[in-house]
Amino acid sequence: MSKTVGIDLGTTNSAVGTMVDGTPRLIPNAIGKYLTPSVIGIDESGEVLVGNAAKEYQTLQPTRCVSGFKRRMGTDWKCKIGNHTFSAIELSSLVLGSLKADAESHLNTEIHKAVITVPAYFNNDQRQATIEAGKIAGFQVERIINEPTAAALAYGVHETDTEKTIAVFDLGGGTFDISIVDFFEGAIEVRSSAGEAILGGEDFTRALAMAVLKEHSIIYEHAEVKSPKMVARLIRQCENAKVALSKSNSFDIYIPDSNGDLAPEAKKFTVDRSILNEACKPILSRIAIPIRRAMGDAKLNHQDLDQVILVGGATRMPSVVDIASTLLGHPPSGSINPDEVVALGAVVQAGLIDQDQALDEVVVVDVAPFSLGVEIAKEIGDTQVSGYYLPIINRNTVIPTSRSHTVGTMVPNQQQLQISVFQGESRMVKDNLLLGELLVDGIPLGPAGQQVEIRFTYDNNGILEVETTVTETNKQAKLVITKSGSNLSDSAIKKALASMAKLKIHPREQAENKFLMKRAERLFQELPLGLRRDLEIYLDSFESAMESRDAQQISGTRQQLSLFLSAHDCSLNDDNID
Repeated sequence: MSKTVGIDLGTTNSAVGTMVDGTPRLIPNAIGKYLTPSVIGIDESGEVLVGNAAKEYQTLQPTRCVSGFKRRMGTDWKCKIGNHTFSAIELSSLVLGSLKADAESHLNTEIHKAVITVPAYFNNDQRQATIEAGKIAGFQVERIINEPTAAALAYGVHETDTEKTIAVFDLGGGTFDISIVDFFEGAIEVRSSAGEAILGGEDFTRALAMAVLKEHSIIYEHAEVKSPKMVARLIRQCENAKVALSKSNSFDIYIPDSNGDLAPEAKKFTVDRSILNEACKPILSRIAIPIRRAMGDAKLNHQDLDQVILVGGATRMPSVVDIASTLLGHPPSGSINPDEVVALGAVVQAGLIDQDQALDEVVVVDVAPFSLGVEIAKEIGDTQVSGYYLPIINRNTVIPTSRSHTVGTMVPNQQQLQISVFQGESRMVKDNLLLGELLVDGIPLGPAGQQVEIRFTYDNNGILEVETTVTETNKQAKLVITKSGSNLSDSAIKKALASMAKLKIHPREQAENKFLMKRAERLFQELPLGLRRDLEIYLDSFESAMESRDAQQISGTRQQLSLFLSAHDCSLNDDNID
C-alpha cells in the first residue's frame, strides 16, 4: 500500500513527515533541515530555487524571489519572477514538489498521497487552491486538516488516557488560529475554532522594519518600491532581532544604504523589547477577537480550560506569550517544538488514513470552521428585499452533521426557486463566499408560501451535500460541493502541469552546494573588508572544487566554507524564524 505523508504547507516554513514504528517523524530536506522556507526564486541563469537557497537569494535579489504567497491562495493574484508569471497555486506546488522529492529520497520510494494542513479559518476557495497545488505537485490529497486540529493530534496521540480541555493557540508566520479541544477516552474533539487568515510573524517583522525606518524619516512603502534591496536586508535583520529579543534584551540593527549594502559608517539602531512591543501593539490587539469568539462558541470560561498549548514560531515572542496568558487565563505550555507540531499532527492524520496500528485508539472529531447557508429574501415594509443570509449549519458545529430548514415561495404561482449556497458569517450574502447554486423547479401553482425543505449534510472530508425537497410533491434536487472539487478545469490543470514541467529546477542532489553559495554571497556583502577577503578565498576554493567534480575535494572545501559561514554569520537559526 502506498504510504501517505503529512505536510504542513506554511506561510514562512513548510515540512513533511511520515509514521516510523508508530511514531510521527519529520523528514529532513536536502541540506538536512526539517523546515523548508516557503520561498521561490529564479536566478540569473533562469534556474528555479526553492527553500533555503531561495531565502538566501531573496536578500540579494528581492525582485527575483517571492514569499508569503500562501496568503494569496484562493485569489486571482499573480506574481512575475524573471520571465515567468506564477499564481499562488503554482508557487505552492513548487514548495510541495520539493517536499515530495525530499520524502521520496528519504523513504526510497515514490510518494503519491498526502495530508496537507491549512489554517482553520481558510475558506472553501483557499482549501480548494491548496488541493490544486497538491495535484500539480503530483499528490493525491487525501485530506485537508485544520492546523490547530493537527497540533491537537500531535499532542493527543501521546495522551489517549487523558481527560482535559485545552486551547490550541496557533500563531505562525502568516496566520492565527485558536481552537478549543477536548481530550477524553482516546478521542480528540474540537469544540470551536476561530482566527484570522492574515495575521502572523511576518506582520511583526514588517511592523518592526517600519518602526526602524520611521526613526530615520523613511516611509516603508516608498522604500519598498525605490530601494527593494535595502528593505530586503533590513527585513532579514528585523527577523533576527525578533528572534533574539525572545531571549535577550536588545539587538543592534544597521541601516543598509539604498543599494542594500552595509557600509562601515552604516547607522546603528538598537532595538529593545519595548520598541518591538510598541511596533507590534496594533497587531497583537487583533488576537483578542478570535479568542473571544472561540471561547464563546465553546460556551466556556477561562477556568474551564486545563491547558494552553502554543503552536507556531511567532509564539516564542514574550509579548505573544503574555497576551495568550492574559486572554486565556493560563500560562502557556508545550512539550513539542512549536515549529514542528502542526506537521507532526498531519503525519498522525496520514497514519490514521493508512490505518497505522499504533493509532487504533485515536478518534478525531472536528468542526465546521464557517457557517454554511443560503440566500433568502425578506419583507421589509411592503417591499421584498433579497440578499439576506440564512445559516443552516452554524460555524463550529461538530461534523459530520445534517441540518435542514424550510423556506417558502415569495409570490403566488412561483414554480421555481433559485438556491444560492454561501459560506461565511455576515448578515448579507454579498459579504460571504458563494459556493454554488441549485435550481428547484416543479413547485405546484398556488399562493405564496409553497414550502421547500433545504437539507445540508457536511462530512469530515469537507463535502457539502445540498438536497431540496418540494414539500407538496416530494420532488427532490441535489447539489454536491466538495473541497476536492477543483476551481481549475482539467485543461487548466494540464496547462499548469506543462508550464511547471518547463521550469529549470535546481537538482535536489546539488541543493546543499547551491544553498552554501547563496548564503556566502549574501554574507559577503555584510562582512567587513578583512573577513570579506577571507571568505573570497574559501569561495574560490569551493568553486574550483565544484568545477573539478572531484567528490572528495568538493566535500572538503564545502566543509571549510560551511564552518567559516557558521562562525561569522550573525543570522540566527532559520528554523526558529517566523
